[in-house]
Amino acid sequence: MEALFTSTALVALAEMGDKTQLLAMLLATRFRKPAPIILGILVATLANHFLAALVGHSVAGALTQPWFRYAVAASFIAMAVWTLIPDKFDEDEPLKAPSKAGVFMTTLIAFFLVEMGDKTQVATVMLGARFDNILAVTAGTTLGMMIANVPAVLFGGALARKVPMRALQIGAALLFLALGLWMIADLGGGIG
Repeated sequence: MEALFTSTALVALAEMGDKTQLLAMLLATRFRKPAPIILGILVATLANHFLAALVGHSVAGALTQPWFRYAVAASFIAMAVWTLIPDKFDEDEPLKAPSKAGVFMTTLIAFFLVEMGDKTQVATVMLGARFDNILAVTAGTTLGMMIANVPAVLFGGALARKVPMRALQIGAALLFLALGLWMIADLGGGIG
Protein backbone atom coordinates (compact mmCIF):
# COMPACT_ATOMS: atom_id res chain seq x y z
CA MET A 1 0.00 0.00 0.00
CA GLU A 2 2.89 2.36 0.75
CA ALA A 3 4.22 1.98 -2.80
CA LEU A 4 0.78 2.67 -4.30
CA PHE A 5 0.07 5.67 -2.06
CA THR A 6 3.51 7.24 -2.38
CA SER A 7 3.58 6.74 -6.15
CA THR A 8 0.12 8.22 -6.61
CA ALA A 9 0.81 11.30 -4.49
CA LEU A 10 4.24 12.03 -5.94
CA VAL A 11 3.21 11.73 -9.57
CA ALA A 12 -0.14 13.53 -9.18
CA LEU A 13 1.63 16.53 -7.69
CA ALA A 14 4.66 16.37 -9.99
CA GLU A 15 2.38 16.28 -13.05
CA MET A 16 0.78 19.64 -12.21
CA GLY A 17 2.02 22.12 -14.79
CA ASP A 18 4.17 19.43 -16.43
CA LYS A 19 4.51 19.30 -20.22
CA THR A 20 2.40 16.13 -20.42
CA GLN A 21 -0.42 17.91 -18.59
CA LEU A 22 -0.08 20.79 -21.01
CA LEU A 23 -0.20 18.25 -23.86
CA ALA A 24 -3.42 16.80 -22.39
CA MET A 25 -4.97 20.29 -22.39
CA LEU A 26 -3.76 20.91 -25.93
CA LEU A 27 -5.19 17.62 -27.20
CA ALA A 28 -8.50 18.38 -25.50
CA THR A 29 -8.79 21.80 -27.11
CA ARG A 30 -7.71 20.55 -30.55
CA PHE A 31 -9.81 17.39 -30.77
CA ARG A 32 -12.67 18.02 -28.31
CA LYS A 33 -13.16 14.27 -27.79
CA PRO A 34 -12.34 13.57 -24.14
CA ALA A 35 -13.01 9.79 -24.02
CA PRO A 36 -10.38 8.70 -26.59
CA ILE A 37 -7.90 11.25 -25.21
CA ILE A 38 -8.31 9.94 -21.65
CA LEU A 39 -8.03 6.33 -22.87
CA GLY A 40 -4.90 7.20 -24.89
CA ILE A 41 -3.31 8.84 -21.83
CA LEU A 42 -4.17 5.78 -19.70
CA VAL A 43 -2.69 3.24 -22.13
CA ALA A 44 0.42 5.35 -22.84
CA THR A 45 1.03 5.89 -19.13
CA LEU A 46 0.55 2.23 -18.22
CA ALA A 47 3.08 1.17 -20.87
CA ASN A 48 5.59 3.94 -20.17
CA HIS A 49 5.45 3.71 -16.39
CA PHE A 50 5.50 -0.09 -16.27
CA LEU A 51 8.72 -0.05 -18.28
CA ALA A 52 10.14 2.74 -16.10
CA ALA A 53 9.25 0.92 -12.85
CA LEU A 54 10.73 -2.28 -14.27
CA VAL A 55 13.99 -0.49 -15.11
CA GLY A 56 14.15 1.03 -11.63
CA HIS A 57 13.39 -2.28 -9.96
CA SER A 58 15.97 -4.13 -12.09
CA VAL A 59 18.68 -1.61 -11.33
CA ALA A 60 17.86 -1.63 -7.61
CA GLY A 61 17.97 -5.43 -7.52
CA ALA A 62 21.41 -5.48 -9.12
CA LEU A 63 22.83 -2.68 -7.01
CA THR A 64 21.84 -3.21 -3.39
CA GLN A 65 24.84 -1.44 -1.94
CA PRO A 66 24.20 1.49 0.43
CA TRP A 67 25.83 3.93 -2.03
CA PHE A 68 23.14 3.09 -4.60
CA ARG A 69 20.38 3.71 -2.05
CA TYR A 70 22.00 7.06 -1.24
CA ALA A 71 22.08 7.80 -4.99
CA VAL A 72 18.34 7.06 -5.23
CA ALA A 73 17.69 9.31 -2.22
CA ALA A 74 19.78 12.06 -3.80
CA SER A 75 17.77 11.59 -7.01
CA PHE A 76 14.55 12.25 -5.09
CA ILE A 77 16.09 15.43 -3.69
CA ALA A 78 17.19 16.45 -7.20
CA MET A 79 13.61 15.79 -8.37
CA ALA A 80 12.45 18.23 -5.71
CA VAL A 81 14.54 20.94 -7.35
CA TRP A 82 13.52 19.90 -10.89
CA THR A 83 9.84 20.02 -9.92
CA LEU A 84 10.20 23.71 -9.14
CA ILE A 85 11.19 24.42 -12.76
CA PRO A 86 7.94 24.82 -14.74
CA ASP A 87 7.61 23.03 -18.06
CA LYS A 88 6.63 24.88 -21.20
CA PHE A 89 4.91 23.39 -24.23
CA ASP A 90 4.72 25.18 -27.55
CA GLU A 91 0.99 25.42 -28.22
CA ASP A 92 1.61 26.94 -31.65
CA GLU A 93 3.60 23.92 -32.80
CA PRO A 94 1.26 21.69 -34.79
CA LEU A 95 0.64 18.16 -33.56
CA LYS A 96 2.17 15.57 -35.83
CA ALA A 97 0.55 12.16 -35.93
CA PRO A 98 0.67 9.24 -38.28
CA SER A 99 -1.69 9.77 -41.19
CA LYS A 100 -5.23 8.52 -40.63
CA ALA A 101 -4.51 8.08 -36.92
CA GLY A 102 -7.53 8.68 -34.77
CA VAL A 103 -7.67 10.74 -31.61
CA PHE A 104 -6.83 7.70 -29.46
CA MET A 105 -3.71 6.74 -31.46
CA THR A 106 -2.57 10.36 -31.73
CA THR A 107 -2.88 10.75 -27.96
CA LEU A 108 -1.25 7.39 -27.26
CA ILE A 109 1.78 8.08 -29.44
CA ALA A 110 2.18 11.74 -28.47
CA PHE A 111 1.76 11.09 -24.74
CA PHE A 112 4.11 8.09 -24.72
CA LEU A 113 6.83 10.02 -26.55
CA VAL A 114 6.47 13.26 -24.57
CA GLU A 115 6.65 11.29 -21.31
CA MET A 116 10.08 9.87 -22.28
CA GLY A 117 12.65 11.43 -19.95
CA ASP A 118 9.97 13.52 -18.25
CA LYS A 119 10.21 14.10 -14.52
CA THR A 120 7.24 11.80 -13.83
CA GLN A 121 8.95 9.00 -15.78
CA VAL A 122 12.22 9.60 -13.91
CA ALA A 123 10.25 9.58 -10.65
CA THR A 124 8.70 6.24 -11.68
CA VAL A 125 12.17 4.78 -12.27
CA MET A 126 13.21 5.95 -8.79
CA LEU A 127 10.00 4.62 -7.21
CA GLY A 128 10.62 1.28 -8.95
CA ALA A 129 14.08 1.27 -7.38
CA ARG A 130 12.69 2.21 -3.98
CA PHE A 131 9.78 -0.25 -3.75
CA ASP A 132 9.72 -3.98 -4.49
CA ASN A 133 6.21 -4.02 -5.97
CA ILE A 134 6.48 -2.72 -9.55
CA LEU A 135 2.77 -3.34 -10.17
CA ALA A 136 1.85 -1.11 -7.21
CA VAL A 137 4.31 1.53 -8.43
CA THR A 138 2.90 1.35 -11.96
CA ALA A 139 -0.68 1.48 -10.68
CA GLY A 140 0.14 4.38 -8.37
CA THR A 141 2.03 6.46 -10.91
CA THR A 142 -0.67 5.81 -13.53
CA LEU A 143 -3.37 6.79 -11.04
CA GLY A 144 -1.41 9.95 -10.23
CA MET A 145 -1.17 10.80 -13.94
CA MET A 146 -4.89 10.25 -14.38
CA ILE A 147 -5.74 12.35 -11.30
CA ALA A 148 -3.76 15.21 -12.82
CA ASN A 149 -4.69 14.77 -16.48
CA VAL A 150 -8.36 13.77 -16.58
CA PRO A 151 -9.46 17.15 -15.16
CA ALA A 152 -7.03 18.82 -17.59
CA VAL A 153 -8.76 17.06 -20.48
CA LEU A 154 -12.27 17.71 -19.19
CA PHE A 155 -11.85 21.27 -17.96
CA GLY A 156 -8.69 22.40 -19.78
CA GLY A 157 -8.54 26.16 -19.98
CA ALA A 158 -10.76 26.88 -16.97
CA LEU A 159 -8.61 24.62 -14.79
CA ALA A 160 -5.38 26.33 -15.84
CA ARG A 161 -6.79 29.71 -14.78
CA LYS A 162 -8.10 28.51 -11.39
CA VAL A 163 -5.47 26.11 -10.01
CA PRO A 164 -2.39 27.70 -8.42
CA MET A 165 0.20 25.65 -10.32
CA ARG A 166 3.13 27.14 -8.41
CA ALA A 167 1.68 26.02 -5.08
CA LEU A 168 1.21 22.50 -6.46
CA GLN A 169 4.79 22.47 -7.80
CA ILE A 170 6.09 23.51 -4.38
CA GLY A 171 3.98 20.79 -2.72
CA ALA A 172 5.39 18.18 -5.11
CA ALA A 173 8.93 19.43 -4.50
CA LEU A 174 8.45 19.13 -0.74
CA LEU A 175 7.11 15.60 -1.15
CA PHE A 176 10.15 14.56 -3.25
CA LEU A 177 12.46 16.22 -0.71
CA ALA A 178 10.76 14.45 2.21
CA LEU A 179 11.03 11.07 0.48
CA GLY A 180 14.73 11.62 -0.25
CA LEU A 181 15.46 12.69 3.32
CA TRP A 182 13.40 9.78 4.68
CA MET A 183 15.50 7.35 2.61
CA ILE A 184 18.73 8.91 3.89
CA ALA A 185 17.49 8.74 7.50
CA ASP A 186 16.39 5.12 6.97
CA LEU A 187 19.83 4.21 5.59
CA GLY A 188 21.61 6.13 8.34
CA GLY A 189 19.67 4.21 10.97
CA GLY A 190 20.74 0.89 9.47
CA ILE A 191 24.44 1.75 9.48
CA GLY A 192 26.50 1.54 12.58
